[in-house]
Amino acid sequence: MEIERKFLVNPDGIPSLEDYPKHEMAQGYISTDPVVRIRRSDEKFILTVKSGGLLSREEFEMFLTKDQFTGLSVHVQGLIIEKTRYLIPCSPYTIELDVFHGLLEGLLYAEVEFPSVEEAETFSPPSWFGREVTEDGSFTNAALSRLGKDEVDEFLKRCK
Repeated sequence: MEIERKFLVNPDGIPSLEDYPKHEMAQGYISTDPVVRIRRSDEKFILTVKSGGLLSREEFEMFLTKDQFTGLSVHVQGLIIEKTRYLIPCSPYTIELDVFHGLLEGLLYAEVEFPSVEEAETFSPPSWFGREVTEDGSFTNAALSRLGKDEVDEFLKRCK
């Protein structure tokens, strides 16, 4: 079970990122309904299947070889999403700050995963978090992957 809240981020308030671990990611979607995603995270390759839902949903992950990842890549529909993910401690949780690249350059958001819905609902975000977008399905990476260039520009304007 994945339970997470998602927030836009105020870029002026972000702590210095050089002190935090990061992962370079590229991901694409073979299907967005149901969500079937392939992801490269540094030199790891992962296939993920997610159920419907925004705050809480089932998630299954399986590691792939590089060859399996490459073979599945030809089935990706829409944008390949490229981002750097920073892991920032926020005791007892970890903030996953995604800094997007390519067509989505300028988009920043933070996700925080929780062990229970109750903990998610009582979480107080740090001051550098902006508007919460957990319940806005247009902020899922699956939805972002379906945007065309003109739609990306309009989407990024909505994030400000």
